[in-house]
Amino acid sequence: MKKFLTLITTVFLCSIQCFMIIVRADGPGSISSHSAILYEPQSGRALFEKDAHTKRPMASTTKIMTALLAVEKCPPDMVVTVTDEAVRVEGSALGLRGGDKITMIDLVTGLLLESGNDAANVIAYTVSGSIKAFADLMNKRAAEIGMKNTVFVTPSGLDQGEHSSTAWDMALLAAECLNNEIIASICEKKSAVIKFGNPPRNIRVSNHNRLLQLYPHAIGMKTGFTKKSGRCLVSAAQKDGVRLIGVTLKAGDDWNDHIAMYEYGFSITKLVSLPVPKLPPVQVTGGLNSHISPTVKIPPQRVMLKSEEKNLRVDVALPHFVFAPVCAGDVIGNVRYSVGDSEILRLDITASQNVKALPPPGFIKRFGRKFTMLFTEWLKL
Repeated sequence: MKKFLTLITTVFLCSIQCFMIIVRADGPGSISSHSAILYEPQSGRALFEKDAHTKRPMASTTKIMTALLAVEKCPPDMVVTVTDEAVRVEGSALGLRGGDKITMIDLVTGLLLESGNDAANVIAYTVSGSIKAFADLMNKRAAEIGMKNTVFVTPSGLDQGEHSSTAWDMALLAAECLNNEIIASICEKKSAVIKFGNPPRNIRVSNHNRLLQLYPHAIGMKTGFTKKSGRCLVSAAQKDGVRLIGVTLKAGDDWNDHIAMYEYGFSITKLVSLPVPKLPPVQVTGGLNSHISPTVKIPPQRVMLKSEEKNLRVDVALPHFVFAPVCAGDVIGNVRYSVGDSEILRLDITASQNVKALPPPGFIKRFGRKFTMLFTEWLKL
Protein backbone atom coordinates (compact mmCIF):
# COMPACT_ATOMS: atom_id res chain seq x y z
CA MET A 1 0.00 0.00 0.00
CA LYS A 2 2.83 2.37 0.92
CA LYS A 3 4.59 1.67 -2.38
CA PHE A 4 1.35 2.34 -4.26
CA LEU A 5 0.79 5.68 -2.45
CA THR A 6 4.42 6.66 -3.09
CA LEU A 7 3.99 5.86 -6.77
CA ILE A 8 0.77 7.89 -7.01
CA THR A 9 2.40 10.84 -5.19
CA THR A 10 5.44 10.75 -7.48
CA VAL A 11 3.30 10.71 -10.60
CA PHE A 12 1.17 13.57 -9.23
CA LEU A 13 4.21 15.72 -8.42
CA CYS A 14 5.75 15.04 -11.83
CA SER A 15 2.50 16.03 -13.49
CA ILE A 16 2.46 19.31 -11.58
CA GLN A 17 6.07 20.02 -12.57
CA CYS A 18 5.34 19.30 -16.23
CA PHE A 19 2.30 21.56 -16.10
CA MET A 20 4.35 24.36 -14.51
CA ILE A 21 7.00 24.04 -17.21
CA ILE A 22 4.36 24.19 -19.93
CA VAL A 23 2.78 27.29 -18.39
CA ARG A 24 6.14 29.04 -18.08
CA ALA A 25 6.98 28.27 -21.70
CA ASP A 26 3.70 29.72 -22.90
CA GLY A 27 3.58 32.84 -20.72
CA PRO A 28 3.82 34.21 -17.18
CA GLY A 29 0.67 32.38 -16.06
CA SER A 30 -2.33 34.06 -14.48
CA ILE A 31 -2.04 37.85 -14.27
CA SER A 32 -4.41 39.61 -11.88
CA SER A 33 -4.29 43.02 -13.55
CA HIS A 34 -7.02 44.08 -15.97
CA SER A 35 -4.37 45.39 -18.40
CA ALA A 36 -0.75 44.26 -18.57
CA ILE A 37 2.23 44.20 -20.89
CA LEU A 38 5.80 42.94 -20.84
CA TYR A 39 7.73 45.08 -23.31
CA GLU A 40 11.21 44.66 -24.77
CA PRO A 41 12.33 48.20 -25.66
CA GLN A 42 15.23 47.40 -28.01
CA SER A 43 13.06 45.52 -30.50
CA GLY A 44 9.90 47.45 -29.58
CA ARG A 45 7.76 44.35 -29.19
CA ALA A 46 5.54 42.86 -26.52
CA LEU A 47 6.67 39.55 -25.07
CA PHE A 48 3.33 39.24 -23.27
CA GLU A 49 0.20 41.36 -23.20
CA LYS A 50 -3.26 41.29 -21.69
CA ASP A 51 -5.79 43.87 -22.85
CA ALA A 52 -2.83 46.20 -23.39
CA HIS A 53 -4.62 48.68 -25.69
CA THR A 54 -7.68 49.46 -23.56
CA LYS A 55 -7.71 53.03 -22.23
CA ARG A 56 -7.71 53.24 -18.44
CA PRO A 57 -6.83 55.91 -15.84
CA MET A 58 -3.16 55.52 -14.92
CA ALA A 59 -2.99 57.53 -11.65
CA SER A 60 0.47 58.66 -10.51
CA THR A 61 2.35 56.75 -13.19
CA THR A 62 1.48 59.97 -15.05
CA LYS A 63 4.35 61.57 -13.16
CA ILE A 64 6.83 59.75 -15.39
CA MET A 65 5.84 62.12 -18.20
CA THR A 66 5.90 65.10 -15.83
CA ALA A 67 9.45 64.18 -14.79
CA LEU A 68 10.56 63.74 -18.41
CA LEU A 69 9.38 67.21 -19.37
CA ALA A 70 10.93 68.73 -16.26
CA VAL A 71 14.42 67.45 -17.07
CA GLU A 72 14.05 68.19 -20.79
CA LYS A 73 12.89 71.78 -20.30
CA CYS A 74 14.84 72.90 -17.21
CA PRO A 75 18.46 72.61 -16.00
CA PRO A 76 18.79 70.27 -12.98
CA ASP A 77 20.30 72.98 -10.75
CA MET A 78 17.58 75.52 -11.54
CA VAL A 79 16.20 76.94 -8.29
CA VAL A 80 12.40 77.06 -8.19
CA THR A 81 10.38 79.26 -5.84
CA VAL A 82 7.13 77.51 -4.90
CA THR A 83 3.90 79.51 -5.22
CA ASP A 84 0.78 79.14 -3.08
CA GLU A 85 -1.28 78.43 -6.19
CA ALA A 86 0.89 75.47 -7.20
CA VAL A 87 0.56 73.56 -3.92
CA ARG A 88 -3.23 73.74 -3.69
CA VAL A 89 -3.76 70.10 -4.63
CA GLU A 90 -5.19 67.04 -2.90
CA GLY A 91 -3.66 63.62 -2.40
CA SER A 92 -0.07 62.59 -1.70
CA ALA A 93 2.25 65.52 -1.11
CA LEU A 94 5.91 66.29 -0.70
CA GLY A 95 5.04 68.98 1.84
CA LEU A 96 5.94 72.03 -0.21
CA ARG A 97 4.69 75.46 0.87
CA GLY A 98 4.49 78.81 -0.82
CA GLY A 99 7.87 80.56 -0.70
CA ASP A 100 9.88 77.33 -0.46
CA LYS A 101 12.96 77.08 -2.65
CA ILE A 102 13.97 73.80 -4.29
CA THR A 103 16.16 72.79 -7.21
CA MET A 104 14.55 71.12 -10.20
CA ILE A 105 16.50 67.89 -9.64
CA ASP A 106 15.24 67.67 -6.05
CA LEU A 107 11.73 68.49 -7.23
CA VAL A 108 11.84 65.61 -9.74
CA THR A 109 13.30 63.27 -7.12
CA GLY A 110 10.48 64.07 -4.69
CA LEU A 111 7.98 63.70 -7.52
CA LEU A 112 9.13 60.20 -8.51
CA LEU A 113 9.98 58.73 -5.11
CA GLU A 114 7.46 60.33 -2.74
CA SER A 115 4.87 60.83 -5.53
CA GLY A 116 4.15 64.40 -4.50
CA ASN A 117 1.16 65.90 -6.27
CA ASP A 118 2.34 69.30 -5.08
CA ALA A 119 5.70 68.66 -6.80
CA ALA A 120 3.86 67.80 -10.03
CA ASN A 121 1.94 71.07 -9.96
CA VAL A 122 5.05 73.11 -9.17
CA ILE A 123 6.79 71.57 -12.20
CA ALA A 124 3.76 72.32 -14.40
CA TYR A 125 3.63 75.99 -13.37
CA THR A 126 7.40 76.37 -13.68
CA VAL A 127 7.64 74.83 -17.15
CA SER A 128 4.41 76.11 -18.75
CA GLY A 129 2.80 78.71 -16.49
CA SER A 130 -0.44 76.76 -15.98
CA ILE A 131 -1.80 73.23 -15.60
CA LYS A 132 -3.66 73.45 -18.93
CA ALA A 133 -0.60 74.60 -20.87
CA PHE A 134 1.50 71.87 -19.30
CA ALA A 135 -1.10 69.22 -20.16
CA ASP A 136 -0.93 70.40 -23.77
CA LEU A 137 2.84 69.97 -23.65
CA MET A 138 2.42 66.48 -22.16
CA ASN A 139 0.10 65.47 -24.99
CA LYS A 140 2.45 66.88 -27.62
CA ARG A 141 5.36 64.90 -26.17
CA ALA A 142 3.19 61.79 -25.95
CA ALA A 143 2.44 62.07 -29.68
CA GLU A 144 6.18 62.29 -30.42
CA ILE A 145 6.79 59.10 -28.45
CA GLY A 146 3.97 57.31 -30.29
CA MET A 147 1.45 57.16 -27.45
CA LYS A 148 -1.63 57.10 -29.68
CA ASN A 149 -4.25 56.28 -27.05
CA THR A 150 -3.23 58.63 -24.23
CA VAL A 151 -4.81 61.84 -22.98
CA PHE A 152 -3.07 63.85 -20.25
CA VAL A 153 -5.16 66.31 -18.27
CA THR A 154 -3.26 66.63 -14.97
CA PRO A 155 0.49 66.52 -14.24
CA SER A 156 -0.09 64.47 -11.07
CA GLY A 157 -2.38 61.75 -12.38
CA LEU A 158 -5.41 62.79 -10.33
CA ASP A 159 -8.56 61.73 -12.15
CA GLN A 160 -10.02 64.51 -14.24
CA GLY A 161 -11.85 64.50 -17.55
CA GLU A 162 -10.46 62.04 -20.10
CA HIS A 163 -7.14 61.55 -18.32
CA SER A 164 -6.18 58.02 -19.39
CA SER A 165 -3.68 55.80 -21.19
CA THR A 166 -3.02 52.18 -22.08
CA ALA A 167 -0.51 49.62 -20.86
CA TRP A 168 1.15 49.74 -24.30
CA ASP A 169 1.46 53.53 -24.31
CA MET A 170 2.86 53.62 -20.78
CA ALA A 171 5.48 51.06 -21.82
CA LEU A 172 6.54 53.38 -24.65
CA LEU A 173 6.82 56.24 -22.16
CA ALA A 174 8.88 54.13 -19.78
CA ALA A 175 11.25 53.16 -22.60
CA GLU A 176 11.72 56.83 -23.49
CA CYS A 177 12.46 57.73 -19.88
CA LEU A 178 14.95 54.89 -19.38
CA ASN A 179 17.02 56.54 -22.13
CA ASN A 180 17.20 59.66 -19.96
CA GLU A 181 20.09 59.15 -17.53
CA ILE A 182 18.71 61.58 -14.94
CA ILE A 183 15.30 59.94 -14.68
CA ALA A 184 16.70 56.40 -14.88
CA SER A 185 19.10 57.08 -12.00
CA ILE A 186 16.36 58.58 -9.81
CA CYS A 187 13.85 55.77 -10.40
CA GLU A 188 16.23 53.07 -9.22
CA LYS A 189 16.87 54.76 -5.84
CA LYS A 190 15.15 53.25 -2.81
CA SER A 191 15.48 56.56 -0.97
CA ALA A 192 17.18 59.94 -1.34
CA VAL A 193 17.86 63.15 0.58
CA ILE A 194 16.56 66.33 -1.02
CA LYS A 195 16.55 69.91 0.20
CA PHE A 196 13.68 72.38 0.25
CA GLY A 197 12.02 74.95 2.50
CA ASN A 198 12.53 78.58 3.40
CA PRO A 199 15.36 78.34 4.27
CA PRO A 200 15.99 74.92 2.62
CA ARG A 201 16.55 71.90 4.90
CA ASN A 202 17.39 68.26 4.24
CA ILE A 203 14.41 65.93 3.80
CA ARG A 204 14.60 62.15 3.23
CA VAL A 205 12.15 60.73 0.70
CA SER A 206 11.42 57.04 0.14
CA ASN A 207 10.49 55.23 -3.04
CA HIS A 208 6.95 53.77 -3.01
CA ASN A 209 8.00 51.11 -5.53
CA ARG A 210 8.32 47.99 -3.35
CA LEU A 211 9.45 45.99 -6.37
CA LEU A 212 12.92 47.42 -5.75
CA GLN A 213 13.00 45.43 -2.49
CA LEU A 214 11.08 42.39 -3.71
CA TYR A 215 12.82 41.68 -7.01
CA PRO A 216 16.64 41.79 -7.31
CA HIS A 217 16.68 42.82 -10.98
CA ALA A 218 14.23 45.74 -10.63
CA ILE A 219 15.56 49.17 -11.69
CA GLY A 220 12.42 51.40 -11.40
CA MET A 221 9.97 53.08 -12.14
CA LYS A 222 6.63 54.43 -10.67
CA THR A 223 3.54 53.37 -8.75
CA GLY A 224 0.06 54.89 -8.85
CA PHE A 225 -3.34 54.59 -7.22
CA THR A 226 -6.72 56.31 -7.18
CA LYS A 227 -10.14 54.84 -6.43
CA LYS A 228 -11.01 55.08 -10.10
CA SER A 229 -7.78 53.64 -11.51
CA GLY A 230 -7.02 51.02 -8.91
CA ARG A 231 -3.40 49.99 -8.42
CA CYS A 232 -1.10 50.93 -11.31
CA LEU A 233 2.56 50.13 -11.76
CA VAL A 234 5.14 50.90 -14.43
CA SER A 235 8.39 49.09 -13.76
CA ALA A 236 11.66 48.07 -15.38
CA ALA A 237 14.13 45.27 -14.75
CA GLN A 238 17.50 44.25 -16.14
CA LYS A 239 19.31 40.90 -16.10
CA ASP A 240 22.33 39.65 -18.07
CA GLY A 241 22.19 42.67 -20.36
CA VAL A 242 18.48 42.25 -21.17
CA ARG A 243 16.24 45.16 -20.17
CA LEU A 244 12.47 44.70 -19.92
CA ILE A 245 9.54 46.94 -19.02
CA GLY A 246 6.37 45.86 -17.24
CA VAL A 247 3.10 47.79 -16.98
CA THR A 248 -0.07 46.84 -15.11
CA LEU A 249 -3.23 48.93 -14.84
CA LYS A 250 -6.08 48.21 -12.41
CA ALA A 251 -4.08 45.48 -10.72
CA GLY A 252 -5.04 42.99 -8.06
CA ASP A 253 -1.53 41.84 -7.12
CA ASP A 254 0.82 44.04 -9.08
CA TRP A 255 4.08 43.09 -7.34
CA ASN A 256 3.64 39.40 -8.13
CA ASP A 257 2.25 40.17 -11.59
CA HIS A 258 5.44 42.02 -12.48
CA ILE A 259 7.74 39.40 -10.97
CA ALA A 260 5.92 36.66 -12.91
CA MET A 261 6.20 38.62 -16.15
CA TYR A 262 9.90 39.31 -15.65
CA GLU A 263 10.73 35.71 -14.75
CA TYR A 264 8.97 34.63 -17.92
CA GLY A 265 10.61 37.35 -20.05
CA PHE A 266 14.14 36.65 -18.87
CA SER A 267 13.63 32.91 -19.39
CA ILE A 268 12.93 33.36 -23.12
CA THR A 269 15.34 36.19 -24.07
CA LYS A 270 19.09 36.67 -24.26
CA LEU A 271 21.61 39.29 -25.34
CA VAL A 272 23.23 38.09 -28.58
CA SER A 273 26.55 39.21 -30.09
CA LEU A 274 25.96 39.51 -33.83
CA PRO A 275 28.69 38.09 -36.11
CA VAL A 276 30.94 40.39 -38.14
CA PRO A 277 30.96 39.16 -41.78
CA LYS A 278 34.14 38.75 -43.80
CA LEU A 279 34.06 41.23 -46.69
CA PRO A 280 35.87 40.60 -50.00
CA PRO A 281 37.82 43.41 -51.72
CA VAL A 282 35.87 45.48 -54.24
CA GLN A 283 37.23 46.34 -57.69
CA VAL A 284 37.71 50.01 -58.57
CA THR A 285 37.19 51.08 -62.17
CA GLY A 286 39.16 54.06 -63.44
CA GLY A 287 41.23 54.47 -60.29
CA LEU A 288 44.90 54.61 -59.35
CA ASN A 289 44.25 51.54 -57.18
CA SER A 290 42.49 48.52 -58.64
CA HIS A 291 40.73 47.46 -55.41
CA ILE A 292 39.55 48.81 -52.07
CA SER A 293 38.94 47.03 -48.78
CA PRO A 294 35.39 47.52 -47.52
CA THR A 295 34.76 47.85 -43.80
CA VAL A 296 31.78 47.61 -41.44
CA LYS A 297 31.37 48.62 -37.80
CA ILE A 298 31.19 45.95 -35.12
CA PRO A 299 27.44 45.41 -34.67
CA PRO A 300 25.87 46.22 -31.29
CA GLN A 301 24.51 43.35 -29.23
CA ARG A 302 20.81 42.67 -29.72
CA VAL A 303 18.15 41.21 -27.44
CA MET A 304 16.55 38.22 -29.10
CA LEU A 305 14.29 35.35 -28.20
CA LYS A 306 16.38 32.29 -27.42
CA SER A 307 14.37 30.42 -30.03
CA GLU A 308 15.33 32.98 -32.69
CA GLU A 309 19.11 32.80 -32.41
CA LYS A 310 19.43 29.68 -34.56
CA ASN A 311 17.41 31.40 -37.31
CA LEU A 312 19.62 34.50 -37.48
CA ARG A 313 20.54 35.35 -41.08
CA VAL A 314 23.32 37.70 -42.22
CA ASP A 315 23.08 39.11 -45.77
CA VAL A 316 25.88 41.15 -47.34
CA ALA A 317 25.07 43.48 -50.25
CA LEU A 318 28.20 44.66 -52.11
CA PRO A 319 28.69 45.76 -55.76
CA HIS A 320 31.20 43.94 -57.98
CA PHE A 321 32.95 47.25 -58.70
CA VAL A 322 32.80 50.96 -57.96
CA PHE A 323 33.91 53.92 -60.05
CA ALA A 324 36.78 56.16 -58.98
CA PRO A 325 37.18 58.53 -57.29
CA VAL A 326 36.34 56.90 -53.94
CA CYS A 327 36.60 58.61 -50.56
CA ALA A 328 37.19 56.80 -47.28
CA GLY A 329 33.83 56.53 -45.54
CA ASP A 330 31.75 56.42 -48.73
CA VAL A 331 28.85 53.98 -48.34
CA ILE A 332 29.23 51.19 -50.89
CA GLY A 333 26.94 48.49 -49.48
CA ASN A 334 25.24 47.14 -46.38
CA VAL A 335 24.94 44.19 -44.02
CA ARG A 336 21.44 43.12 -42.98
CA TYR A 337 20.71 40.96 -39.94
CA SER A 338 17.33 39.24 -40.06
CA VAL A 339 15.25 36.66 -38.28
CA GLY A 340 12.68 35.21 -40.65
CA ASP A 341 11.10 38.13 -42.51
CA SER A 342 12.01 40.66 -39.79
CA GLU A 343 15.11 42.80 -40.18
CA ILE A 344 16.62 43.49 -36.76
CA LEU A 345 19.63 45.57 -37.82
CA ARG A 346 21.21 47.11 -40.92
CA LEU A 347 24.78 48.45 -41.04
CA ASP A 348 26.48 50.43 -43.79
CA ILE A 349 29.55 49.03 -45.51
CA THR A 350 32.02 51.82 -46.28
CA ALA A 351 35.25 52.30 -48.21
CA SER A 352 38.31 52.13 -45.96
CA GLN A 353 40.59 54.33 -48.08
CA ASN A 354 40.70 57.03 -50.73
CA VAL A 355 41.20 56.07 -54.36
CA LYS A 356 41.93 58.84 -56.85
CA ALA A 357 40.69 58.64 -60.43
CA LEU A 358 43.18 58.09 -63.24
CA PRO A 359 44.22 61.37 -64.92
CA PRO A 360 42.59 62.04 -68.31
CA PRO A 361 44.75 60.87 -71.23
CA GLY A 362 46.84 63.41 -73.19
CA PHE A 363 46.34 64.37 -76.88
CA ILE A 364 48.67 61.70 -78.26
CA LYS A 365 46.95 58.94 -76.22
CA ARG A 366 43.52 60.13 -77.27
CA PHE A 367 44.64 60.27 -80.96
CA GLY A 368 46.16 56.80 -80.71
CA ARG A 369 42.96 55.34 -79.19
CA LYS A 370 40.84 56.98 -81.90
CA PHE A 371 43.13 55.75 -84.66
CA THR A 372 43.12 52.22 -83.24
CA MET A 373 39.34 52.22 -83.07
CA LEU A 374 38.99 53.44 -86.69
CA PHE A 375 41.60 50.97 -87.93
CA THR A 376 39.78 48.12 -86.20
CA GLU A 377 36.51 49.12 -87.79
CA TRP A 378 38.18 49.34 -91.26
CA LEU A 379 39.51 45.78 -90.89
CA LYS A 380 35.97 44.53 -90.36
CA LEU A 381 34.85 45.85 -93.75
